[in-house]
Amino acid sequence: MFASKPTLTGERVTLRPVGPEHVDGLWELVNDPETTRLTGSHGSIDREAAAFWYGSRGEHDDRLDLAICTAEDDAYVGEVVLNELDTANLSCNLRIALVGPRAYGRGYGTEAIRLVLGHAFATTDLHRVELEVYAFNDRAAHVYRKIGFVEEGVRRDALLWGGEWHDAILMSILAPDWEVKRV
Repeated sequence: MFASKPTLTGERVTLRPVGPEHVDGLWELVNDPETTRLTGSHGSIDREAAAFWYGSRGEHDDRLDLAICTAEDDAYVGEVVLNELDTANLSCNLRIALVGPRAYGRGYGTEAIRLVLGHAFATTDLHRVELEVYAFNDRAAHVYRKIGFVEEGVRRDALLWGGEWHDAILMSILAPDWEVKRV
């Protein structure tokens, strides 16, 4: 379903298929303490594994991995991914991560999500895109709601971080929701 790996252009960002040229940015992303907290990422990845990962994403037609680059200077500021494709139910998962405080609050994530959803709903048969956001990530939850995601439920105590339990909020957007929201 995601055999085509497009470049999508907005006012603030350009989304490009991830590749080896984005490894330095990925390395910064996975090593930023705030980003790892917001994404609940406990594991670590070495630089060689990061290079292999980004070098191999283009081979997979069941996912779409795009680097978020600033429109101004093409600097890598994060990634947005459609993955966990369920072709029988025309649904997938969305995840997004920004490199850290230098990328927060500038509209990069909002525009990246809008671009990737616009592409997915216009060029595929997808009906549903879902995501999870940790309850402490108010900024992201606000952005998702603004875009049109609807809260569906809560996975209680889904993340143990810093010795404390945190809930995960499940949200989704359906193709008809997107059609209404994008107008």
